[in-house]
Amino acid sequence: MHFISHHLEDYATQHSENEPELLAQLDKETHQKTLQPRMLSGHFQGRFLSMIAKLVNPKNILEIGTFTGYATLSLAEGLRKDGTIDTIDVNEELHDFQRKYFNLSPYGSQITQHVGSAIDIIPSLDKKFDLVFIDADKKNYTNYFYLIIEKMNKGGIILSDNVLWSGKVLEEIKANDKQTIEIDKYNKLLKDDPRVETILLPIRDGLTVSRVI
Repeated sequence: MHFISHHLEDYATQHSENEPELLAQLDKETHQKTLQPRMLSGHFQGRFLSMIAKLVNPKNILEIGTFTGYATLSLAEGLRKDGTIDTIDVNEELHDFQRKYFNLSPYGSQITQHVGSAIDIIPSLDKKFDLVFIDADKKNYTNYFYLIIEKMNKGGIILSDNVLWSGKVLEEIKANDKQTIEIDKYNKLLKDDPRVETILLPIRDGLTVSRVI
């Protein structure tokens, strides 16, 4: 679901920063070679992620859900010169696709790929994070939050994608719709947890910006 009209979104995109050529190539190949290319962040959201990363200027970024690496490279644009990105995905088949584009970028040596369950991998990461992007399996959003909140630096930013879930959070939620139940629960958690201050933005499928207090 688009929460603003296509015409308005196109206008916003046209009057935002241009999409880097490498990301345009990544977008094209993602649409050619993957079954769910709509999972890609894309031009408009990618420029938003890039802007947030540049404002934060993080030393360490954590990304939960890599897909083909579009958001990874958008976030990398704000990294410090000695910064790192740890990005986690369960899909081993996309590992080489991601690495190709990471290595074509200026940030390849700063990006570490992890394949497997984020629930298992996050506790093993021995570092503090300034910026986190959550865009993975929705049923674990709350679990991810509780795992990462203790690993965040004060003033750090947690970005959470798909928090409007095609508008399903606005409807009466069915008892067997576990993903929508979880997203709604997660949104309430971000609103009420005293460790963060949060704003939910109707960008694409909903994007929450939470600042660690």
